[in-house]
Amino acid sequence: MEFTREANGFVLYDDAHEMIAEITYAPTDDPNIVEGNHTYVDPSLRGQGVADKLLDALVEAMRAEGKKIRPTCSFIVKRFEENPKYADIKA
Repeated sequence: MEFTREANGFVLYDDAHEMIAEITYAPTDDPNIVEGNHTYVDPSLRGQGVADKLLDALVEAMRAEGKKIRPTCSFIVKRFEENPKYADIKA
């Protein structure tokens, strides 16, 4: 599964170049914090862990940039609460 990094997120496209999954973030007033604000996975992909893979791609990118994530998307909020592997990145 290959995600494409776009301006403010990561996207998965199908063979027809239609977006079928994405995770997005927005800048905040603090240049070291982004807001994890949206996750979408097409129903045809649900149950395959695609959203978790998107989140891991976002987390990896923000760690590499030295930024933290303030979760506002319900999926990201839930994952950050459930999994201690995200403790260092949560703003």
